[in-house]
Amino acid sequence: MVPLNELTAETLLSNEVLTEVFDQEDELYRAELLASLGVKATELKVKTEFREMVAAYKRVEKEMKRQKREESKTPSYLDNWTNFSGPYDNMQCKEWLATENGICLRNPSTGYTDILACYHPILPIERLKNLETGEEQIKLAYKRNGRWEEIIVPKTMVTSANKIVSLSGRGISVTSENAKYLVRYLADVENANEEHIAVQYSTSKLGWIRGGFLPYDTEIVFDGDARFRQIYESIGQDGSRTKWFDHVSALRKAGRIEIKFMLAAAFSSVLVQPLGGLPYFVDLWGETEGGKTVSLMVAASVWADPDESAYIKDYKGTEVGLEAICDLLNNLPLILDDSSKKNRKIEDNFEGLVYDLCSGKGKTRSNKDLGLNRENHWKNCILTNGERPLSSYVTQGGAINRILEIECGERVFESPGNTAELVKRNYGHAGREFVEVIKELGIEKIREIQQEFARQLADDEKMQKQSLSLSIVLTADKIATDYLFKDGEYISLEEAKEVLVDRNELSDNERCYQFILDKVAMNPARFDIQNENVEKWGVIENGYAIIYTTAFTSLCKDGGFSKTSFLSWADRKGLIQAENSGKKMDKLKSFKGNKVRCVFLKLNDDADKDGFVKMNKVEEGQEELPFR
Repeated sequence: MVPLNELTAETLLSNEVLTEVFDQEDELYRAELLASLGVKATELKVKTEFREMVAAYKRVEKEMKRQKREESKTPSYLDNWTNFSGPYDNMQCKEWLATENGICLRNPSTGYTDILACYHPILPIERLKNLETGEEQIKLAYKRNGRWEEIIVPKTMVTSANKIVSLSGRGISVTSENAKYLVRYLADVENANEEHIAVQYSTSKLGWIRGGFLPYDTEIVFDGDARFRQIYESIGQDGSRTKWFDHVSALRKAGRIEIKFMLAAAFSSVLVQPLGGLPYFVDLWGETEGGKTVSLMVAASVWADPDESAYIKDYKGTEVGLEAICDLLNNLPLILDDSSKKNRKIEDNFEGLVYDLCSGKGKTRSNKDLGLNRENHWKNCILTNGERPLSSYVTQGGAINRILEIECGERVFESPGNTAELVKRNYGHAGREFVEVIKELGIEKIREIQQEFARQLADDEKMQKQSLSLSIVLTADKIATDYLFKDGEYISLEEAKEVLVDRNELSDNERCYQFILDKVAMNPARFDIQNENVEKWGVIENGYAIIYTTAFTSLCKDGGFSKTSFLSWADRKGLIQAENSGKKMDKLKSFKGNKVRCVFLKLNDDADKDGFVKMNKVEEGQEELPFR
């Protein structure tokens, strides 16, 4: 085949290229070739023509296979064919008698065809092979009440008499009596027609899959868990493209950073994987009635139905459930409404949840057969909102470093109800067009845009992980502004930088130091030798808080900080007096003749002997207290 980079629009649409592709016997290799050629067709601006030719080739191939089977059909008692009316071709079924009246087998004991497998027509018509797990599912067609229906089930369900009876709940006539014969019939039909039952490659994930983007433009079909069918079905286009763009463009022109940033974050989710980023949170927080939920709905409407019962989820589920949803969405944004509504398990380990979702992969878990389940993984952006900043629920700097926070002001929308109703009726158009723009631009061009933003955001005082995430959001904003909205309403660099956190504010050790100083200042009685009514923590001498090592350990634990990490950092900063040997970070101190190991922690330079900071003057804008 001609190399991809040498193909022109004319050669790409030639019979020679497509004939060579369709001559490939390996279905997976053929699918990969078609995906690569589809991307090339988009670059050459002959995407529609290429799709039409591929569809025509598939129709011809299917008709040739049907004619070949008709010509080779030689029914006999030992080599029968199904005889069902409807849209499906007849199939070899060996010794089975398969008619509109049911499927039977000759009983060697009686000589009659009185062994019943099923009361109605049923056929295996397609095999689905999952690209992530390699596991197969099978599509069955069955006829009830004069109407054909299709169902996709795990292959293991139709190979076990015990499991296949569960299909009775879907309308298939199977009981414990005929189950083993139905299993045998389906196996016979599948094996006898192996060349004619198509193998369709499938995935349980959305987003970038083998050069295409599910659910828009790939030959691979979705076979995800039925529990998430609602999410999958909510993704798509509905209503008027013009109404959505006109309304959202008007919102953007109002100049509110909340709307523009959440929109950019929703678009940015599909850039995380191509740009090699890690998942991150974008949190919109503020007082009630400000417009947080409607802003989240506008962002969700980029890709899907933003109704509360469709695409948008909340924190009321479990950590395992959120991992599974992230695995399904893959590159599409996870959108969670109201961070205050968490179940107890998530609330107790919220920091761990932030780490896990931002790591891009789930925990390794075993199954009932003592094997390992497929590990969940994703690369996306997580949009959320709440009355408190998300960072207020976490203490570790590593978790805060994965969150971009925007404060929601008052009255973001003039008429939030009208906006909510409009995006519920008109949605999904912008996301699909954004994916097309990404393909046309190419990842190298997009990476150049992102690296330029990263350069402008580079600041030794800011956290680099936050800067990387923000550069991806700004890249999405620029692409959407230039190619979709075309309104020049960019997020300014100055506005964007306001969401970044200073490195010193984020340092766990800096915050630990301030936490302990605050505790010392709040508890003067615990450092007063004369006061015998409270438990002592130590003494204050010569500008140092001399704290019993046991009390110091408890303080660090209460604040959620690492004692070892802090003492090592404080020693480097000259904030503690370590033992002369340097092997220990605490020293011996004599109290009433008893020697006790203590941490000698330096107080602020402007603190008094009791650890309080003196204020020389009233700061500008601060009211003077009416007492002394």
